[in-house]
Amino acid sequence: MTLDPKGDVAAYVRGAAEQARAAARRLTALDTERKNEALQSMAALIRLQSGVIQEKNQLDLEAGRAKGLSEALLDRLELTDKRIESMAQGLEEIAQMRDPVGEVVSQWRRPGGFEVGRIRIPLGVIGIIYESRPNVTADAAGLCFKAGNATLLRGGSEAIHSNTAIAVAVRQGLEKAGAPADAVQVLETTDRAAVGAMLKLNDLIDVIIPRGGKGLIKRVVEESTIPVIKHYEGICHTFIHREADLEMAVKIAVNAKVQRPGTCNAMETLLVDAPIAGEFLPKVAEALKAHGVTLYGCAKTGAIIPVDKQATEEDYRSEFLALTLNVRVVQDMDEAMDHIAAFGSRHTDGIVTRSYAAARRFVREVDSSSVMVNASSRLADGGVYGLGAEIGISTDKLHAYGPMGVEELTTKKFVVYGNGALRT
Repeated sequence: MTLDPKGDVAAYVRGAAEQARAAARRLTALDTERKNEALQSMAALIRLQSGVIQEKNQLDLEAGRAKGLSEALLDRLELTDKRIESMAQGLEEIAQMRDPVGEVVSQWRRPGGFEVGRIRIPLGVIGIIYESRPNVTADAAGLCFKAGNATLLRGGSEAIHSNTAIAVAVRQGLEKAGAPADAVQVLETTDRAAVGAMLKLNDLIDVIIPRGGKGLIKRVVEESTIPVIKHYEGICHTFIHREADLEMAVKIAVNAKVQRPGTCNAMETLLVDAPIAGEFLPKVAEALKAHGVTLYGCAKTGAIIPVDKQATEEDYRSEFLALTLNVRVVQDMDEAMDHIAAFGSRHTDGIVTRSYAAARRFVREVDSSSVMVNASSRLADGGVYGLGAEIGISTDKLHAYGPMGVEELTTKKFVVYGNGALRT
């Protein structure tokens, strides 16, 4: 059935979801070898069509500049040669990963002569609503497919041309490998009503994963009749403990802030233990300023180094996604952890220290999906962790917490094996 993205929005979205649901049933018949062949085919076609994808991406970038999108958003939107190659490599990495579908998680014998087992199965149809980053189209399609799921993807209007071009390559890759192309559906409409229509399709979609700003996630949570796995903002902290290696601490702080500031795992607040603040702050400020970082500091910070502005509570709650950083001097680790608990988003928080006891306590008591010890927050990424391209970083504990790879896109069902077993 051919769908008309310019027709009735609700009917168009339902039609796409119905095609995804039908494809999800067909995916259950695919073995791992066929899945991997399809993923390799997707990667090859993305490379082959990279020129077309970049042409379409330029249309989105030009429209974004005309609308006055920030540099951070334009950076997320841009598809460079490196990022297109990264998309292709991500699909190839997913093909190399273990297929969790069908795995027997546990099995035990019960009185009465029967056995109970639990096996991994796909979630079914996953609806993904995202903004800005068109690479999510390939990452999400590949991850969901490896886990046996169909996807209904609704990208932001600012990336409509890029997302559609990537989807063409992905669907052609599926078809070439003998897999159902309808397993990947990209909504080719910029009408905001499409999101509302999508969120009510609990008879066709099993879970919704929003990727975007607070406004998008708030709307999804409030309107959805489908279970939601939230990817809230990344207000990430790095705490420089009094027993830190200061040279290492400077390198980690700079990397966490400037390596790519427009990402959710970039550091937004630097917490410095009071006993080392006088020595450490001038060193780290000089290094950060060399990269053009604007510093917002507490009163104690401002007494040691020049700051561009005194930090406020609103600043501490902000995900800047830019070369702006809060700096706060804290009395001890307790105050640092109190700050993280009050202002953090449970995304990624780290400590720099040579103290094993301090590191263990920080890991135990900081309630974040990733806790870093002597490492940059920028490492909090499914690909870096070896999960392959991630679907997102969940800041909820149900049904997943942290970077979501293939295994997090499955659930488990019970299977009972008997030989005429009856309940008495």
